[in-house]
Amino acid sequence: MKSVPNFAFHFLGTQIAIITLASLASFATFANPHEYILANGLKLIVKEDHRSPVVISQIWYKAGSIDELNGTTGIAHALEHMMFKGTKKVRAGEFSRRIAEAGGRDNAFTGQDYTAYFQQLHKSRLSLAMGLEADRMRNLKLTKEDFIKEIKVVMEERRLRTDDQPRSVMHEKMMAVAYQSHPYARPIIGWMNDLENMSVHDAQDWYDRWYSPNNAVLVVIGDVNPIEVFSLAQKHYGKIKSRPVPSLAARKPQVEPPQIGTKRLVVKAPAQLSYLVMGYHAPALRNADTDWEPYALEMLAGVLDSNASSRLNKELVRNQRIASSVNASYDFAVRGPSMFYLEGTPSEGKTVTELEVSLRGEIEKLIRNGVTEEELTRVKAQVIASHVFQLDSTFYQAMQIGKLETIGLSHRDLDVMLKKLQFVTAEQVREVAKKYLIDDALTVAMLDPQPLEERSLVPSFSELRH
Repeated sequence: MKSVPNFAFHFLGTQIAIITLASLASFATFANPHEYILANGLKLIVKEDHRSPVVISQIWYKAGSIDELNGTTGIAHALEHMMFKGTKKVRAGEFSRRIAEAGGRDNAFTGQDYTAYFQQLHKSRLSLAMGLEADRMRNLKLTKEDFIKEIKVVMEERRLRTDDQPRSVMHEKMMAVAYQSHPYARPIIGWMNDLENMSVHDAQDWYDRWYSPNNAVLVVIGDVNPIEVFSLAQKHYGKIKSRPVPSLAARKPQVEPPQIGTKRLVVKAPAQLSYLVMGYHAPALRNADTDWEPYALEMLAGVLDSNASSRLNKELVRNQRIASSVNASYDFAVRGPSMFYLEGTPSEGKTVTELEVSLRGEIEKLIRNGVTEEELTRVKAQVIASHVFQLDSTFYQAMQIGKLETIGLSHRDLDVMLKKLQFVTAEQVREVAKKYLIDDALTVAMLDPQPLEERSLVPSFSELRH
Protein backbone atom coordinates (compact mmCIF):
# COMPACT_ATOMS: atom_id res chain seq x y z
CA MET A 1 0.00 0.00 0.00
CA LYS A 2 1.07 3.59 -0.45
CA SER A 3 2.25 5.62 2.49
CA VAL A 4 1.03 9.16 3.02
CA PRO A 5 3.50 11.96 3.79
CA ASN A 6 4.50 11.87 7.46
CA PHE A 7 3.61 15.52 7.99
CA ALA A 8 0.05 15.11 6.77
CA PHE A 9 -1.61 13.85 9.92
CA HIS A 10 0.59 14.53 12.94
CA PHE A 11 -2.43 16.00 14.73
CA LEU A 12 -5.18 13.77 13.37
CA GLY A 13 -5.54 11.15 16.06
CA THR A 14 -9.26 11.26 16.77
CA GLN A 15 -12.48 10.15 15.16
CA ILE A 16 -13.00 13.76 14.09
CA ALA A 17 -10.17 13.25 11.63
CA ILE A 18 -11.99 10.32 10.07
CA ILE A 19 -15.24 12.24 9.74
CA THR A 20 -13.44 15.20 8.20
CA LEU A 21 -11.68 12.97 5.68
CA ALA A 22 -14.90 11.25 4.74
CA SER A 23 -16.63 14.57 4.19
CA LEU A 24 -13.72 15.78 2.07
CA ALA A 25 -13.83 12.63 -0.03
CA SER A 26 -17.56 12.79 -0.61
CA PHE A 27 -17.64 16.48 -1.42
CA ALA A 28 -14.52 16.91 -3.53
CA THR A 29 -14.21 13.58 -5.24
CA PHE A 30 -17.50 11.90 -5.90
CA ALA A 31 -19.97 14.73 -6.29
CA ASN A 32 -20.31 14.85 -10.04
CA PRO A 33 -19.55 11.73 -12.12
CA HIS A 34 -21.96 11.45 -15.06
CA GLU A 35 -22.56 8.09 -16.72
CA TYR A 36 -23.83 7.46 -20.25
CA ILE A 37 -24.26 4.30 -22.33
CA LEU A 38 -24.05 4.69 -26.10
CA ALA A 39 -26.31 2.59 -28.31
CA ASN A 40 -23.35 0.38 -29.27
CA GLY A 41 -22.67 -0.46 -25.62
CA LEU A 42 -19.76 1.90 -24.95
CA LYS A 43 -19.89 3.19 -21.37
CA LEU A 44 -18.86 6.82 -20.90
CA ILE A 45 -18.06 8.27 -17.48
CA VAL A 46 -17.42 12.01 -17.25
CA LYS A 47 -16.24 13.89 -14.18
CA GLU A 48 -15.87 17.65 -14.04
CA ASP A 49 -12.73 19.14 -12.53
CA HIS A 50 -12.39 22.82 -13.40
CA ARG A 51 -9.15 23.62 -11.60
CA SER A 52 -7.19 23.86 -14.85
CA PRO A 53 -8.07 23.82 -18.59
CA VAL A 54 -6.86 20.25 -18.99
CA VAL A 55 -8.65 17.01 -19.82
CA ILE A 56 -7.74 13.35 -19.29
CA SER A 57 -9.23 10.87 -21.75
CA GLN A 58 -8.79 7.15 -21.08
CA ILE A 59 -10.26 4.21 -22.97
CA TRP A 60 -10.23 0.96 -20.99
CA TYR A 61 -10.77 -2.47 -22.58
CA LYS A 62 -11.98 -5.31 -20.37
CA ALA A 63 -9.24 -7.63 -21.57
CA GLY A 64 -5.88 -8.27 -19.96
CA SER A 65 -3.49 -11.14 -19.38
CA ILE A 66 -6.20 -12.90 -17.34
CA ASP A 67 -8.05 -13.52 -20.62
CA GLU A 68 -5.09 -15.05 -22.47
CA LEU A 69 -4.64 -18.73 -23.30
CA ASN A 70 -1.57 -20.89 -22.88
CA GLY A 71 0.68 -20.52 -25.89
CA THR A 72 -0.21 -16.87 -26.47
CA THR A 73 0.79 -15.31 -23.14
CA GLY A 74 1.74 -11.68 -23.62
CA ILE A 75 -0.62 -11.10 -26.54
CA ALA A 76 -2.60 -8.39 -24.70
CA HIS A 77 0.61 -6.41 -24.18
CA ALA A 78 1.88 -7.11 -27.69
CA LEU A 79 -1.38 -5.79 -29.17
CA GLU A 80 -1.03 -2.67 -27.02
CA HIS A 81 2.28 -2.03 -28.83
CA MET A 82 0.68 -2.66 -32.21
CA MET A 83 -2.07 -0.11 -31.53
CA PHE A 84 0.47 2.61 -32.32
CA LYS A 85 1.29 1.16 -35.75
CA GLY A 86 -1.38 3.09 -37.58
CA THR A 87 -4.69 2.73 -39.41
CA LYS A 88 -5.77 3.42 -42.96
CA LYS A 89 -6.17 7.09 -42.00
CA VAL A 90 -3.30 7.50 -39.55
CA ARG A 91 0.23 6.35 -40.35
CA ALA A 92 2.50 4.58 -37.87
CA GLY A 93 3.77 7.02 -35.25
CA GLU A 94 1.38 9.76 -36.33
CA PHE A 95 -1.05 9.20 -33.45
CA SER A 96 1.46 10.28 -30.82
CA ARG A 97 2.87 12.99 -33.08
CA ARG A 98 -0.54 14.66 -33.45
CA ILE A 99 -1.15 14.53 -29.69
CA ALA A 100 2.29 16.03 -29.04
CA GLU A 101 1.73 18.79 -31.58
CA ALA A 102 -1.46 19.64 -29.70
CA GLY A 103 0.61 20.08 -26.55
CA GLY A 104 -0.50 16.78 -25.02
CA ARG A 105 0.93 13.43 -24.11
CA ASP A 106 -0.29 9.88 -24.62
CA ASN A 107 0.60 6.36 -23.61
CA ALA A 108 -0.89 2.97 -22.77
CA PHE A 109 -0.58 0.17 -20.24
CA THR A 110 -1.57 -3.47 -19.95
CA GLY A 111 -2.53 -5.15 -16.69
CA GLN A 112 -3.76 -8.52 -15.55
CA ASP A 113 -7.39 -7.39 -15.84
CA TYR A 114 -7.43 -4.67 -18.53
CA THR A 115 -5.65 -2.73 -21.25
CA ALA A 116 -5.92 1.07 -21.34
CA TYR A 117 -4.89 3.98 -23.57
CA PHE A 118 -4.82 7.60 -22.47
CA GLN A 119 -4.26 11.18 -23.58
CA GLN A 120 -3.77 14.30 -21.49
CA LEU A 121 -4.13 17.60 -23.29
CA HIS A 122 -5.86 20.98 -23.41
CA LYS A 123 -9.63 20.70 -23.13
CA SER A 124 -10.09 22.26 -26.57
CA ARG A 125 -8.34 19.27 -28.17
CA LEU A 126 -10.49 16.53 -26.67
CA SER A 127 -12.15 15.95 -30.02
CA LEU A 128 -8.74 15.24 -31.57
CA ALA A 129 -7.95 12.60 -28.96
CA MET A 130 -11.36 10.96 -29.27
CA GLY A 131 -11.19 10.89 -33.05
CA LEU A 132 -7.78 9.21 -33.08
CA GLU A 133 -8.71 6.70 -30.40
CA ALA A 134 -12.04 5.79 -31.99
CA ASP A 135 -10.31 5.28 -35.33
CA ARG A 136 -7.95 2.64 -33.97
CA MET A 137 -10.71 0.91 -32.02
CA ARG A 138 -11.88 -0.68 -35.27
CA ASN A 139 -9.54 0.36 -38.07
CA LEU A 140 -6.15 -0.83 -36.84
CA LYS A 141 -3.86 -1.91 -39.65
CA LEU A 142 -1.91 -5.02 -38.63
CA THR A 143 0.83 -6.21 -40.96
CA LYS A 144 3.27 -9.09 -40.68
CA GLU A 145 6.22 -6.77 -41.25
CA ASP A 146 5.26 -4.40 -38.45
CA PHE A 147 4.53 -7.26 -36.08
CA ILE A 148 7.89 -8.95 -36.65
CA LYS A 149 9.64 -5.69 -35.77
CA GLU A 150 7.48 -4.89 -32.76
CA ILE A 151 7.56 -8.33 -31.17
CA LYS A 152 11.34 -7.98 -31.06
CA VAL A 153 10.85 -4.75 -29.12
CA VAL A 154 8.57 -6.61 -26.68
CA MET A 155 11.13 -9.40 -26.25
CA GLU A 156 13.85 -6.86 -25.54
CA GLU A 157 11.54 -5.19 -23.02
CA ARG A 158 11.15 -8.54 -21.32
CA ARG A 159 14.92 -9.04 -21.19
CA LEU A 160 15.54 -5.60 -19.71
CA ARG A 161 12.65 -5.44 -17.24
CA THR A 162 12.41 -9.10 -16.19
CA ASP A 163 15.24 -11.40 -17.21
CA ASP A 164 17.97 -8.93 -16.23
CA GLN A 165 16.31 -7.83 -12.97
CA PRO A 166 16.61 -10.27 -10.05
CA ARG A 167 13.50 -9.13 -8.19
CA SER A 168 11.48 -9.22 -11.39
CA VAL A 169 12.62 -12.79 -11.98
CA MET A 170 11.73 -13.59 -8.37
CA HIS A 171 8.28 -12.05 -8.75
CA GLU A 172 7.60 -14.02 -11.93
CA LYS A 173 8.74 -17.32 -10.43
CA MET A 174 6.77 -16.70 -7.25
CA MET A 175 3.51 -16.00 -9.08
CA ALA A 176 3.95 -19.17 -11.13
CA VAL A 177 4.28 -21.16 -7.90
CA ALA A 178 1.68 -19.34 -5.79
CA TYR A 179 -1.12 -19.90 -8.34
CA GLN A 180 -1.85 -23.47 -9.32
CA SER A 181 -4.33 -22.90 -12.15
CA HIS A 182 -5.40 -19.25 -12.23
CA PRO A 183 -4.13 -17.08 -15.14
CA TYR A 184 -2.46 -14.73 -12.63
CA ALA A 185 0.30 -17.35 -12.61
CA ARG A 186 1.39 -16.08 -16.03
CA PRO A 187 3.41 -12.89 -16.56
CA ILE A 188 1.70 -9.94 -18.19
CA ILE A 189 4.55 -9.51 -20.64
CA GLY A 190 4.33 -13.21 -21.55
CA TRP A 191 6.72 -16.14 -21.47
CA MET A 192 9.65 -15.69 -23.83
CA ASN A 193 8.88 -18.88 -25.77
CA ASP A 194 5.36 -17.65 -26.47
CA LEU A 195 6.68 -14.29 -27.68
CA GLU A 196 9.20 -16.01 -29.95
CA ASN A 197 6.42 -18.04 -31.59
CA MET A 198 3.76 -15.33 -31.71
CA SER A 199 2.37 -14.19 -35.06
CA VAL A 200 0.43 -11.27 -36.44
CA HIS A 201 -2.57 -13.61 -36.65
CA ASP A 202 -2.52 -13.93 -32.85
CA ALA A 203 -2.63 -10.15 -32.58
CA GLN A 204 -5.44 -9.90 -35.13
CA ASP A 205 -7.47 -12.54 -33.30
CA TRP A 206 -7.05 -10.70 -29.98
CA TYR A 207 -8.00 -7.37 -31.55
CA ASP A 208 -11.07 -8.82 -33.26
CA ARG A 209 -12.21 -10.61 -30.12
CA TRP A 210 -11.88 -7.88 -27.49
CA TYR A 211 -11.60 -4.42 -29.07
CA SER A 212 -15.23 -3.46 -29.34
CA PRO A 213 -17.21 -0.52 -27.90
CA ASN A 214 -19.37 -2.86 -25.81
CA ASN A 215 -16.19 -4.15 -24.12
CA ALA A 216 -14.80 -0.70 -23.35
CA VAL A 217 -15.17 2.12 -20.85
CA LEU A 218 -14.33 5.71 -21.81
CA VAL A 219 -13.34 7.89 -18.85
CA VAL A 220 -13.05 11.66 -19.31
CA ILE A 221 -12.06 13.94 -16.44
CA GLY A 222 -11.20 17.63 -16.51
CA ASP A 223 -12.45 21.09 -17.36
CA VAL A 224 -15.34 19.83 -19.47
CA ASN A 225 -19.10 19.97 -19.87
CA PRO A 226 -20.58 16.44 -19.60
CA ILE A 227 -23.21 17.03 -22.27
CA GLU A 228 -20.57 18.27 -24.71
CA VAL A 229 -18.36 15.26 -23.94
CA PHE A 230 -21.29 12.94 -24.57
CA SER A 231 -21.90 14.62 -27.94
CA LEU A 232 -18.24 14.15 -28.87
CA ALA A 233 -18.38 10.51 -27.86
CA GLN A 234 -21.48 10.02 -29.99
CA LYS A 235 -19.75 11.70 -32.92
CA HIS A 236 -16.53 9.68 -32.79
CA TYR A 237 -17.50 6.36 -31.20
CA GLY A 238 -21.23 6.15 -31.90
CA LYS A 239 -20.88 4.80 -35.44
CA ILE A 240 -18.68 1.86 -34.40
CA LYS A 241 -20.68 -1.36 -34.42
CA SER A 242 -20.66 -3.59 -31.37
CA ARG A 243 -19.43 -7.17 -31.60
CA PRO A 244 -20.30 -10.33 -29.64
CA VAL A 245 -18.12 -10.10 -26.54
CA PRO A 246 -18.86 -11.99 -23.32
CA SER A 247 -19.49 -9.71 -20.37
CA LEU A 248 -17.33 -10.09 -17.28
CA ALA A 249 -20.17 -11.95 -15.58
CA ALA A 250 -20.60 -14.29 -18.53
CA ARG A 251 -16.96 -15.30 -18.85
CA LYS A 252 -16.00 -18.71 -17.55
CA PRO A 253 -15.19 -18.59 -13.83
CA GLN A 254 -11.52 -19.09 -13.06
CA VAL A 255 -11.32 -20.16 -9.44
CA GLU A 256 -7.99 -20.93 -7.83
CA PRO A 257 -8.09 -24.28 -5.96
CA PRO A 258 -7.51 -23.97 -2.22
CA GLN A 259 -3.87 -24.21 -1.23
CA ILE A 260 -3.22 -27.01 1.27
CA GLY A 261 0.30 -26.36 2.47
CA THR A 262 3.11 -23.85 2.43
CA LYS A 263 4.95 -23.47 -0.88
CA ARG A 264 8.60 -22.43 -0.92
CA LEU A 265 11.04 -21.47 -3.63
CA VAL A 266 14.57 -20.13 -3.80
CA VAL A 267 15.50 -18.00 -6.79
CA LYS A 268 19.19 -17.70 -7.63
CA ALA A 269 20.03 -14.53 -9.53
CA PRO A 270 22.90 -12.02 -9.70
CA ALA A 271 22.12 -9.43 -7.01
CA GLN A 272 23.73 -7.43 -4.22
CA LEU A 273 21.25 -8.33 -1.48
CA SER A 274 19.00 -11.20 -0.52
CA TYR A 275 15.26 -10.59 -0.43
CA LEU A 276 12.19 -12.22 1.09
CA VAL A 277 8.56 -12.21 -0.04
CA MET A 278 5.72 -13.94 1.80
CA GLY A 279 2.45 -14.04 -0.14
CA TYR A 280 -0.83 -15.19 1.44
CA HIS A 281 -3.91 -15.94 -0.67
CA ALA A 282 -6.65 -13.49 0.27
CA PRO A 283 -10.09 -12.51 -1.06
CA ALA A 284 -10.71 -9.59 -3.39
CA LEU A 285 -13.65 -7.19 -3.20
CA ARG A 286 -16.74 -8.51 -4.96
CA ASN A 287 -19.56 -6.49 -3.40
CA ALA A 288 -18.63 -3.05 -2.09
CA ASP A 289 -21.73 -2.90 0.15
CA THR A 290 -21.77 -6.32 1.78
CA ASP A 291 -18.13 -7.49 1.86
CA TRP A 292 -16.11 -6.55 4.92
CA GLU A 293 -12.99 -8.74 4.89
CA PRO A 294 -11.20 -6.87 2.08
CA TYR A 295 -11.59 -3.61 3.99
CA ALA A 296 -10.24 -5.22 7.15
CA LEU A 297 -7.30 -6.64 5.17
CA GLU A 298 -6.45 -3.18 3.86
CA MET A 299 -6.51 -1.86 7.40
CA LEU A 300 -4.31 -4.77 8.46
CA ALA A 301 -1.78 -3.74 5.83
CA GLY A 302 -2.03 -0.20 7.21
CA VAL A 303 -1.44 -1.34 10.78
CA LEU A 304 1.67 -3.19 9.66
CA ASP A 305 2.97 -0.64 7.18
CA SER A 306 1.27 2.70 6.55
CA ASN A 307 4.16 4.97 7.57
CA ALA A 308 7.61 5.01 9.17
CA SER A 309 6.10 4.50 12.64
CA SER A 310 4.01 1.47 11.74
CA ARG A 311 4.59 -1.88 13.40
CA LEU A 312 6.93 -3.59 10.95
CA ASN A 313 9.22 -0.63 10.40
CA LYS A 314 9.29 0.31 14.07
CA GLU A 315 9.99 -3.19 15.36
CA LEU A 316 12.02 -4.91 12.64
CA VAL A 317 13.95 -1.99 11.15
CA ARG A 318 14.48 0.35 14.12
CA ASN A 319 14.26 -1.85 17.21
CA GLN A 320 15.49 -5.31 16.22
CA ARG A 321 17.48 -4.04 13.21
CA ILE A 322 16.87 -7.32 11.47
CA ALA A 323 15.72 -5.65 8.25
CA SER A 324 16.92 -2.64 6.29
CA SER A 325 13.48 -2.35 4.72
CA VAL A 326 10.17 -4.11 5.20
CA ASN A 327 6.75 -3.76 3.62
CA ALA A 328 3.15 -5.03 3.77
CA SER A 329 0.73 -4.62 0.87
CA TYR A 330 -2.66 -5.75 -0.35
CA ASP A 331 -4.93 -4.82 -3.26
CA PHE A 332 -8.62 -5.75 -3.14
CA ALA A 333 -9.47 -4.23 -6.55
CA VAL A 334 -8.75 -7.16 -8.88
CA ARG A 335 -10.85 -9.46 -11.06
CA GLY A 336 -9.21 -12.61 -9.78
CA PRO A 337 -8.05 -13.71 -6.33
CA SER A 338 -5.83 -11.35 -4.40
CA MET A 339 -2.76 -11.82 -2.21
CA PHE A 340 -1.51 -10.21 1.00
CA TYR A 341 2.24 -9.59 0.83
CA LEU A 342 4.95 -9.24 3.44
CA GLU A 343 8.41 -8.52 2.07
CA GLY A 344 11.75 -7.17 3.10
CA THR A 345 15.52 -6.97 2.82
CA PRO A 346 17.54 -8.41 5.72
CA SER A 347 20.04 -6.14 7.42
CA GLU A 348 23.75 -6.82 6.94
CA GLY A 349 24.65 -9.99 8.81
CA LYS A 350 21.04 -11.20 8.94
CA THR A 351 19.40 -13.85 6.79
CA VAL A 352 16.08 -14.11 5.02
CA THR A 353 15.23 -17.01 7.34
CA GLU A 354 15.72 -14.78 10.39
CA LEU A 355 13.60 -12.09 8.76
CA GLU A 356 10.82 -14.60 8.03
CA VAL A 357 10.82 -15.70 11.67
CA SER A 358 10.56 -12.08 12.81
CA LEU A 359 7.71 -11.31 10.39
CA ARG A 360 5.86 -14.38 11.62
CA GLY A 361 6.41 -13.18 15.15
CA GLU A 362 4.80 -9.82 14.42
CA ILE A 363 1.77 -11.52 12.90
CA GLU A 364 1.44 -13.86 15.89
CA LYS A 365 1.71 -10.87 18.23
CA LEU A 366 -1.06 -9.04 16.37
CA ILE A 367 -3.34 -12.08 16.43
CA ARG A 368 -2.65 -12.67 20.13
CA ASN A 369 -2.90 -9.08 21.38
CA GLY A 370 -5.06 -7.46 18.72
CA VAL A 371 -5.01 -3.81 17.67
CA THR A 372 -5.76 -0.90 19.99
CA GLU A 373 -8.53 1.54 19.12
CA GLU A 374 -6.05 4.42 19.20
CA GLU A 375 -3.75 2.65 16.74
CA LEU A 376 -6.61 1.75 14.40
CA THR A 377 -8.00 5.29 14.47
CA ARG A 378 -4.61 6.67 13.50
CA VAL A 379 -4.21 4.10 10.71
CA LYS A 380 -7.70 4.83 9.40
CA ALA A 381 -6.83 8.49 9.08
CA GLN A 382 -3.64 7.61 7.21
CA VAL A 383 -5.17 5.00 4.92
CA ILE A 384 -8.19 7.11 4.00
CA ALA A 385 -6.00 10.19 3.58
CA SER A 386 -3.80 8.30 1.15
CA HIS A 387 -6.87 7.60 -0.99
CA VAL A 388 -8.24 11.14 -0.75
CA PHE A 389 -4.97 12.94 -1.42
CA GLN A 390 -4.18 10.80 -4.45
CA LEU A 391 -7.53 11.85 -5.85
CA ASP A 392 -6.17 15.37 -6.06
CA SER A 393 -4.75 14.18 -9.38
CA THR A 394 -7.22 14.09 -12.25
CA PHE A 395 -5.20 11.29 -13.83
CA TYR A 396 -5.44 9.19 -10.68
CA GLN A 397 -9.18 9.84 -10.48
CA ALA A 398 -9.56 8.47 -14.00
CA MET A 399 -7.35 5.50 -13.12
CA GLN A 400 -9.52 4.58 -10.15
CA ILE A 401 -12.74 4.85 -12.14
CA GLY A 402 -11.38 2.86 -15.07
CA LYS A 403 -9.93 0.14 -12.91
CA LEU A 404 -13.12 -0.40 -10.93
CA GLU A 405 -15.28 -0.45 -14.05
CA THR A 406 -13.08 -3.06 -15.75
CA ILE A 407 -12.91 -5.50 -12.83
CA GLY A 408 -16.66 -5.79 -12.30
CA LEU A 409 -17.23 -3.05 -9.75
CA SER A 410 -18.59 0.47 -10.35
CA HIS A 411 -17.24 3.99 -10.04
CA ARG A 412 -20.18 4.55 -7.70
CA ASP A 413 -18.50 2.18 -5.25
CA LEU A 414 -15.70 4.67 -4.53
CA ASP A 415 -17.67 6.57 -1.92
CA VAL A 416 -18.97 3.34 -0.41
CA MET A 417 -15.46 1.95 -0.15
CA LEU A 418 -14.16 4.92 1.80
CA LYS A 419 -17.10 4.77 4.19
CA LYS A 420 -16.63 1.04 4.71
CA LEU A 421 -12.97 1.57 5.55
CA GLN A 422 -14.03 3.94 8.33
CA PHE A 423 -16.17 1.30 10.03
CA VAL A 424 -13.59 -1.50 10.19
CA THR A 425 -13.20 -2.62 13.79
CA ALA A 426 -10.08 -3.71 15.66
CA GLU A 427 -11.57 -7.17 16.11
CA GLN A 428 -12.17 -7.47 12.35
CA VAL A 429 -8.51 -6.65 11.68
CA ARG A 430 -7.46 -9.34 14.14
CA GLU A 431 -9.98 -11.79 12.65
CA VAL A 432 -8.73 -11.49 9.04
CA ALA A 433 -5.12 -11.80 10.18
CA LYS A 434 -6.01 -15.01 12.01
CA LYS A 435 -8.04 -16.36 9.08
CA TYR A 436 -5.82 -15.51 6.09
CA LEU A 437 -2.22 -15.15 7.31
CA ILE A 438 -1.84 -18.89 7.73
CA ASP A 439 0.73 -21.40 6.50
CA ASP A 440 -1.71 -23.29 4.30
CA ALA A 441 -2.25 -20.14 2.22
CA LEU A 442 1.40 -19.06 2.15
CA THR A 443 4.03 -18.97 -0.57
CA VAL A 444 7.55 -17.98 0.53
CA ALA A 445 10.07 -16.78 -2.04
CA MET A 446 13.71 -16.11 -1.20
CA LEU A 447 16.24 -14.41 -3.45
CA ASP A 448 19.65 -16.09 -3.18
CA PRO A 449 22.10 -13.45 -4.51
CA GLN A 450 24.73 -14.69 -6.92
CA PRO A 451 27.98 -12.94 -7.99
CA LEU A 452 26.96 -9.60 -9.41
CA GLU A 453 27.82 -8.25 -12.81
CA GLU A 454 27.17 -4.59 -13.58
CA ARG A 455 23.40 -4.16 -13.81
CA SER A 456 20.76 -1.47 -13.89
CA LEU A 457 18.85 -0.40 -10.78
CA VAL A 458 16.21 -2.88 -9.61
CA PRO A 459 12.57 -1.81 -9.21
CA SER A 460 10.83 -2.67 -5.93
CA PHE A 461 8.71 -5.81 -5.71
CA SER A 462 5.64 -3.72 -4.90
CA GLU A 463 6.03 -1.70 -8.10
CA LEU A 464 6.27 -4.85 -10.19
CA ARG A 465 2.80 -6.00 -9.22
CA HIS A 466 1.03 -3.01 -10.77
